[in-house]
Amino acid sequence: MDIFALFSARVANAIHVLYPEVGANLLARIVVEPPRDPAHGDLSTNAAMVVAKPLGKNLREIANALVVHFKHDSDVTSVEVAGPGFINFRLDVPIWHSVLRAIAEQGADFGRSTLGGGAAVNIEYVSANPTGPMHVGHTRGAVFGDTLASLMAYSGYEVTREYYINDAGSQIDTLARSTMLRYREALGETIRIPPSLYPGDYLVPVGQALKAEFGDSLLVKPEAEALAIAKERVLVAMLELIKADLALLGIHHDVFFSERQLHEQGGDIDLTLAWLREKGMIYQGRLEPPKGKTPDEWEDREQTLFRATDFGDDTDRALIKSDGSYTYFAADIAYHRNKFLRGFNRMINVLGADHSGYVKRLQAATKAVSLNAADMDVRICQLVRLLKNGEPFKMSKRSGDLVTLADVVEEVGADAIRFMLIYRRNDASMDFDFALVKEKTKDNPVFYVQYAHARAYSIFKTAARDLPELDLSSAALASAEVERIVTPEELDLVRVLAAWPRTVTAAAIAHEPHRIAFYMHELAAAFHRFWAKGKDNAQLRFVNQDDPKLSFARLALVDAVRQIIVNGLGILGVSAPTELS
Repeated sequence: MDIFALFSARVANAIHVLYPEVGANLLARIVVEPPRDPAHGDLSTNAAMVVAKPLGKNLREIANALVVHFKHDSDVTSVEVAGPGFINFRLDVPIWHSVLRAIAEQGADFGRSTLGGGAAVNIEYVSANPTGPMHVGHTRGAVFGDTLASLMAYSGYEVTREYYINDAGSQIDTLARSTMLRYREALGETIRIPPSLYPGDYLVPVGQALKAEFGDSLLVKPEAEALAIAKERVLVAMLELIKADLALLGIHHDVFFSERQLHEQGGDIDLTLAWLREKGMIYQGRLEPPKGKTPDEWEDREQTLFRATDFGDDTDRALIKSDGSYTYFAADIAYHRNKFLRGFNRMINVLGADHSGYVKRLQAATKAVSLNAADMDVRICQLVRLLKNGEPFKMSKRSGDLVTLADVVEEVGADAIRFMLIYRRNDASMDFDFALVKEKTKDNPVFYVQYAHARAYSIFKTAARDLPELDLSSAALASAEVERIVTPEELDLVRVLAAWPRTVTAAAIAHEPHRIAFYMHELAAAFHRFWAKGKDNAQLRFVNQDDPKLSFARLALVDAVRQIIVNGLGILGVSAPTELS
């Protein structure tokens, strides 16, 4: 049961009954949410403020009419007008009992919604150049994208997780040349790696594999042919390395899309540009020099341009370089047309901080190739600063001074990485503090939440010891007399549980999975607070040998907390241990 959705519907119905002329678009703007100050009640709505001006009526008149209407609602104990026109509700105790029953009945599905209606959504994330292992700089986008995909799936969308392989361009030629050096090294040559190539030891096994497959025969082949072979082998090896790194965090993609196929003769770029010309979205012209520092790719010449400004971008975009090759943006347009033709009207791209300037151009490309039928959201993940011995640790593939994703997983574990990287808005920079994520204290958010789950299990162990006659299975707990849950402390905990479905829906609509981590921490805090009160007050303990029925009802409450923690950590891709050492 979603209390907020339930009362949103009731408020909308009340407005419809009182003012039938109010249209659906206006009703959709009505919000029911918790008041900022819990002392003001359980729910608050802006309904009167939304409809007063369009109706040309006095705000207080509408608010008072709604108050009168809801005085007849059996689930409402009081309703009053507050502030500039908010209406606050206090709910009767049985409504909170219904929440506990709903959690017991729905279990893993409590909070799962039909918001998406089965609509297909493509979420592209990570998409790092396949020139080496994943490093910690890639990890935030990987965790964010994967968690968002799980959240959207939980909210009723048909999600495709996609990785765009940047396997075309000069960096891949550099990778092939770096691999050939390692091949020569495997053959016994002493090599010197110039600054322009990749020095990482991760290419050593690829060189050895080339030696095992080809012996020294690549040395006598024409350079272009040998480099082509090295390129094919190293791309396969690097992609497998990347997949293995991501698997350490439980991240798996459904689709790996190769950029190279876009560039093939008669491929997606050719077809897309032909289609854009047919639609009048391409022209020959000159671009004005950009304000400020002139970027390297800007050219003062007549060239083939995409009418990006027609679709909300700041400037039109070049599609063909002076040497006749396609720009990166030409490939981007073709790629997103490919997505649209695969049936995706909803697309989400997760990019790093260095791609913040791509937002408008990608949105423009998506609007153009779909004729405004598709929606694109670009989420930018800001930088993560890894602290080592109190100092930032610089990462670079080219220098070989590389902190890999695997290094960090080995140091602190996948759970800590996934939770901590999502426990902050994606558009805010953050420090990843090794010391904090290894602490076993309330200051460590992931430990704090996992400990709440483990504590729930410890309470059940106590109950099994002290009240062995009770059947503590979830099926049996579903029949507990939850009407015994009446103290303010108990009901405060139920109120937090009741916010779970709303939290999921709001996070999915906003594409903000950090809200799930925040809620998990809030629920854990509420649970720990109640447990601490029971430690000081025997009347509030979960297990009371003198009152088995009350204990059974409170164990149903504990089981509800346990279930929601499992549901939330499942979205986050974090385990829910039953014990913590």
